[in-house]
Amino acid sequence: MATSTQVLVDSPDGSASITSATLRKAGLGLAAIATGAAMIAFAGAWNAAQIVSDGGSATDIATLAIWTFGLTTLAFGTAKLGIATILLAIRRRVLARVESVKFALPQLMPQTASGVARALGEYDSDIGPAFATARAPAPLPIHRLAGLMWLPMLAMAAMALFVGFILALVAAGNVATDPQLAVSQRAWVQGLQFLGEGFALAGISFLLARILAALRSGGGEVQQGLGLTVETLRMPVTAKAFVVLMMAGLIVEIVQFIAYAVVAGLTDATQIAVAFTWLGPLREFGLGLLLSGIVLALATIARTLDFQTARIVQIITPRPVAASDSKGHLR
Repeated sequence: MATSTQVLVDSPDGSASITSATLRKAGLGLAAIATGAAMIAFAGAWNAAQIVSDGGSATDIATLAIWTFGLTTLAFGTAKLGIATILLAIRRRVLARVESVKFALPQLMPQTASGVARALGEYDSDIGPAFATARAPAPLPIHRLAGLMWLPMLAMAAMALFVGFILALVAAGNVATDPQLAVSQRAWVQGLQFLGEGFALAGISFLLARILAALRSGGGEVQQGLGLTVETLRMPVTAKAFVVLMMAGLIVEIVQFIAYAVVAGLTDATQIAVAFTWLGPLREFGLGLLLSGIVLALATIARTLDFQTARIVQIITPRPVAASDSKGHLR
């Protein structure tokens, strides 16, 4: 039966594509805002470099350093929120594709028998360990957690980043009048804003987990709806490592925030300098763990798509039934 290719592109009612387009525009808008903020911060940093070159006031240099740091970090966080918005659009498109496949796949299936159904239980596929069930698999614990936590994480990220930037402006204004207070506020700025960066990456991680959940449940629903044995890729090692790295990175960012809060209460200049020296690499290490987890999540998504593509090809490809002789024995 002939099938329009448009059926495979859009959902039957077309509603999801409108929402996805709006989210994409919002994500691109956030990216543009982040770029503009980063350019302003770079201009401020360049001005600070010129002051250093001219032997200018240390107070002016410190003032510029504080607010440019706050703006730069806010820009990075805004870009991450833009990524999260685009991922929301991608998830909606995944859900729309599931509905499209439910509609189109029956028209592509062969009319003749397609071979013996796979026995229920675990087996090794070409992509990796998998299992066959009679019904679509239930969501995994990480999928349920992602459904609950992605929005709070992004909301807390936005608040921490913005409040940190406001505090950076306040600290910059106190450099000349109360340097000790400015140092304390600078510690709060760094701890708070990098906690926000960690929350933003955790939110992105949870959104990737939601995309994986949509692929898993959607693939199962399609196969179950066709009356076929539901074949699902078992949770790969990359997915398990993704969860571990995400949690570890988030813990590190919480620890660095607590440490910066302690530093904010110190008065000894040497102790403050020592703390700033090792806290910088620590907060970056936490972000590195989160980013490494995101890489593994993307690798898992690619692997899942490979598995589901192979399964669709298997479903729509006619497979000859083995011939038998006059006595009914398979040849």
